[in-house]
This record gives sequence, structure tokens and C-alpha cells, in this order.
Amino acid sequence: MKKIFLITLFLAGAFVTQAQELKWYTDVKEAITISNKEKKPLLMFFTGSDWCGWCIRLQNEVLKTTEFKKWATENVVLVELDYPRRTPQTPELKNQNNELQQAFGIQGFPTIYFTSAESKDGKVNFKGLGQTGYVAGGPAAWLTVAEGIVHPKKS
Repeated sequence: MKKIFLITLFLAGAFVTQAQELKWYTDVKEAITISNKEKKPLLMFFTGSDWCGWCIRLQNEVLKTTEFKKWATENVVLVELDYPRRTPQTPELKNQNNELQQAFGIQGFPTIYFTSAESKDGKVNFKGLGQTGYVAGGPAAWLTVAEGIVHPKKS
């Protein structure tokens, strides 16, 4: 009986942990579809996940925190555009990410670009809302900047 209880407890814990994980899209077209359906802007995270120290720091200090997870779930659709040096990627993913880096004029990492997008006649039109990168001060400081971009106060 004790064994069944422990197994049940373990499985319940696994589901709860899984439910807390954020969905980071790597396919921009899929993310745009979700963004339009949910009426939320895209948060496009341009990162060098396996070599960029500031990207890793942003991940650890902000993007993996419960404060960020709660905010992101309510406010944005997450897109990771990775430019790794050691981690293999498909040619399609590399092409997509390189095209987006060119389109948005991304020159440094990490860059987080907030945008809305729509597809018309097979072409994607992006409407930029703003951008940021690493912000010192942990999740509260970063979220203050992000909130100002996603929900700007009307003057």
C-alpha cells in the first residue's frame, strides 16, 4: 500500500512540475499562430545559449524564475532564437534564425524583442513594440522594463 501511495505521489509531482514549465517555441510561424489566437505579443529571445555569458546570466536570474514564468504565461508567447556554437541545429532552424537576426538587425546577445506579427499572403509582417536585453536587479527590475514595453502607459 505504501508503495502505491509513493508512486501516486511521484506521478502527481511530475505532472505539477511539468505544468510549471514554460513553452518556448523555436518555430516562429507556429508561435505567430498562437500569438494571434491568444492575442498576446511575441517575446523573441535572441541568444547564444551555449557560449554567451550574459545570455546564461539572463536565463538564470530572470527567465527561469517563478516571477517571470507567471508574468510570461499571462502576457506573451515565448520564442527562442538560438545561435549556439556547440549545439547542433537543423539547417531549417539555422536559416530561420539567421533571417530573423537580419530582419530585426540584432547585433548583440542577449536581445529580447517584443513584437506582434501577422501572416498575409505567405509573408509575415512584424510590428515592433520594443526591445531589451540583460537588466541588472533580477526579475523585478527586468519585468518592470518588459511591462513598460508590453503595456505602455498612455500619456
